[in-house]
Amino acid sequence: MSLLTAQNLAMSFGPLDVFQGVNCVISRGDRIGLVGPNGEGKTTLLRIFAGEMEPAEGKVHRRRGLTIGYLPQIPPEPGDKTLWEDMLAVFSDLIAEEKKLAELEARMGHSDLTVAEAALEAYARRQHAFEARGGYDYPTRIKQTLTGLGFKPESFEQPLAQLSGGQRTRALLAKILLQKPDLLLLDEPTNHLDLAAIEWLESILLKWEGAMVVVSHDRYFLDKVMTRIWEMMWGTLTVYRGNYSAYLLQRTQRLEQMQKEYEAQQALIARETDYIRRNIAGQNSRQAKGRRTRLERLLQRQRLTPPKQRQTMRLQMVSRIRSGELVLATENLAVGYRAHPLPPLRRPRSGGYVYEAPEPSGPDDLLLFRADDLLLKRGERVGLVGPNGSGKTTFIRTLLGQLSPLAGRLRVGASVRIGYLAQVQEGLAPDMSVLDSLMAADPRLTIGEARAFLARFLFTGDDVFKPIATLSGGQRSRLALARLSRQEINFLVLDEPTNHLDIESQEVLEAMLRDFNGTVLLVSHDRYLIDSIATQVWAIDAAARRLRAWQGNYSAYIAAREAARTEKRAPTDTRLANRRHRQQSKEARRKRKEAEKRQKEAQALEDRIHALEKEQEALTRQLEKASLAQRVDEVQRLGEHYQALERELEALIETWAALV
Repeated sequence: MSLLTAQNLAMSFGPLDVFQGVNCVISRGDRIGLVGPNGEGKTTLLRIFAGEMEPAEGKVHRRRGLTIGYLPQIPPEPGDKTLWEDMLAVFSDLIAEEKKLAELEARMGHSDLTVAEAALEAYARRQHAFEARGGYDYPTRIKQTLTGLGFKPESFEQPLAQLSGGQRTRALLAKILLQKPDLLLLDEPTNHLDLAAIEWLESILLKWEGAMVVVSHDRYFLDKVMTRIWEMMWGTLTVYRGNYSAYLLQRTQRLEQMQKEYEAQQALIARETDYIRRNIAGQNSRQAKGRRTRLERLLQRQRLTPPKQRQTMRLQMVSRIRSGELVLATENLAVGYRAHPLPPLRRPRSGGYVYEAPEPSGPDDLLLFRADDLLLKRGERVGLVGPNGSGKTTFIRTLLGQLSPLAGRLRVGASVRIGYLAQVQEGLAPDMSVLDSLMAADPRLTIGEARAFLARFLFTGDDVFKPIATLSGGQRSRLALARLSRQEINFLVLDEPTNHLDIESQEVLEAMLRDFNGTVLLVSHDRYLIDSIATQVWAIDAAARRLRAWQGNYSAYIAAREAARTEKRAPTDTRLANRRHRQQSKEARRKRKEAEKRQKEAQALEDRIHALEKEQEALTRQLEKASLAQRVDEVQRLGEHYQALERELEALIETWAALV
């Protein structure tokens, strides 16, 4: 059932055309991820869907009675309610009914039997409806939702006006989820959430009964939750089936197909033009003139342009200094803040150095966590994860020698050169220009070399003279990466490097980190990035105040964590354990066979798809020939065949995407 339909939407701001010709349908059960570079109109499209903005052209048809929950990036003014009162406003009708039930309850004890019986009858009828609508569990739902999104019980009675912008956005998201609208429109909902809250939100959205359109740069989130991807690019909307990984594959295939079709048409134009040039004045002049007419008609109606390539950041980092085999190691390390700060005690050791606690920890010191003994070797890549406030940045400051350990020691290996990218780009001077900032990081650069290098990070023309204070978050991140890549380093320490970067820039950063020949320590909420590059995951358990090391990428960490939880809950009885092991082995064999079967089916479908695509290419050439020869019946027959192939291809690709 269609909830919302958009026809020929266009939007412009003054002379700037944002998008045009947008046609789309949102149906019940759709989970749509809206992606595309910054500035392409994703937020504008959500606002049009929500009814907060009118399009310059086109129409939006909403199903009668449709309820919409819209989460903007910047929340509205908070008002004078507390957090709890704002959540209660969602259930105002239930609260009013609760008061009526209380009144009936009081009347049930009336001395007049007739009044009491009437009250009892009315109470029974209304109480049943009240219970069915969740009248007895709405306080629990509020607590679960607020806790799931990272609010602690002590903040429930805090006035909204005292919350930060990020907290107010989370509060609005909680309110929308409690309202259970038919259509969710969420603009970057994971921006202010830690990993635990994101995982909770994913579990809620995977069970959502309505529909949703979500703008997000979180590729792991898009992969796990979404079933369709809408791409806003070059002012148009393109629809892809499947999650983010399926979208990447389909987009690549689509661009390759468009390039082939363009090259084929260019070859046809060249052949026809050459024939016309050679024969226009000779014996075959009549045929040449006919071909020229048909070629002109073809170019007027079906002239193709090469697929547009968006300019992306070009980032490459090569370490020219080889570190020792050991890059980082800890022993009995405790991380936190001292009540009376002391400079860390640094001692040289085997070409490197060791940071030790200058004195034992005191009772007034704040312990964030104790770490398992960690070992990081040359060439490894670590993802450091944990809730907000659990100590990730504090650990980095301890590694950099800015804070002393509370206990234990942290060793940095021989010939290790650390390059640090701070979360808030604190190394950037606001009053400096982009050009001066880069040249300060590498004084060897000439102005020409610096401008050419900045162009690789999308700073061109007068952009290089902009003061850093005027840059957007994404521009600051790109400048910080440019400065970092000019340093002689072999150990990259990055604190939330994908913050403010669009998906294309995230992909470039991911490729750079995969190819970097040094060592990487990455603090990030970007699970897709960690999953792609990490060889270890260091995870902080804030409740236990413990940092544990897990081998493998993010997916391996999640699997190992869940296995450990299952093992902890499992009974100790040997027979039950053996039975569980046999069941697990049997299940593993079943899954392996299913995977092999799916792989064979996918390969067969892929072969069939390739065959149909070749058949389409042949049909395209036949259509061109029949069109040039003006054989109308043949063009109609071939066109119908082409459309039938297109329908079959779409069905096969959808089945294939589900398998892979």
